[in-house]
Amino acid sequence: MAYSGFIYSDDNKRYHTQNYHLRHTFGGKVAKISLDAGFTCPNIDGRCGVGGCIYCLNGSGSASRLDLHSQFLEVREKMKGKWDSDKYIIYLQAHTNTYADIDTLKKIYYEVLSFENAVGLSIATRADCIDEEISDLLFEISKTTYLNVELGLQSTFDETARLINRGHTYDTFLQGYEMMKKRDIKVCVHLINGLPGEDYDMMMENVKRVNALEPFSIKLHLLHVLRGTPLAKMYEKGGFQTFELFDYVKLICDQLEYIRPETVIQRLTGDGDKDHLIAPLWSMKKFVVLDEIDKELERRKTFQGEKL
Repeated sequence: MAYSGFIYSDDNKRYHTQNYHLRHTFGGKVAKISLDAGFTCPNIDGRCGVGGCIYCLNGSGSASRLDLHSQFLEVREKMKGKWDSDKYIIYLQAHTNTYADIDTLKKIYYEVLSFENAVGLSIATRADCIDEEISDLLFEISKTTYLNVELGLQSTFDETARLINRGHTYDTFLQGYEMMKKRDIKVCVHLINGLPGEDYDMMMENVKRVNALEPFSIKLHLLHVLRGTPLAKMYEKGGFQTFELFDYVKLICDQLEYIRPETVIQRLTGDGDKDHLIAPLWSMKKFVVLDEIDKELERRKTFQGEKL
């Protein structure tokens, strides 16, 4: 497609996509392979709560049936027809992937980085499961390979964190974030749009606060209501409403205009579990959502960071 005119784009995109970033970093397509290393979370096992976040389908923790290498081979085989790539970033996604003793973390991280054609590591975790020792380990890894640490924040408002059973405050997040930042580790901050009790102004404030931290990348995720979660019970009782498609598109475009152009946008929507998704059902058509975002930015003649 025609070049959009945005500095970090060579196609029609008016924001700094993860695809653009990886292609320009590695010289071609890189596929992410998601693995389950068997971690749990501190708001699941009782350290700061039980049951997990109220939207989490797997509140009892991880229970993969395969060892990590077998998972890698299985996922790689499935992806062969989807991705034309022989380079892989290993994504430790399920639950809190720094929530273990340092020796366990070292073993897992270096094991997955040894897999064939693994060019990097992405670690999903929480800021309250980051300390100086773990930060030093991550810094050590970042010196030898591509590393991205994804910190799940979801909201900067403590009242929202309490409602969703997050188990930590925004100040706690900032402490963990700064440990990463001072070591120049690439941090991706994860936010969820549409959490109960949050209005438009709060969701915009979430993005503005995170943008001020100058993270390497951001994920903006749409709230999914999944059958069998505490969130589903709240939804069925009329406790909140989910987004309509075009309201969500407008919000995302508004948020993008307040994010630094340098910041990589890893995600603008989300893939809900199709077997459990109650709402919003339109979210299952991810490429339709992304296409509408592209069209709205084009209609506005605007780009990521336009209003900064």
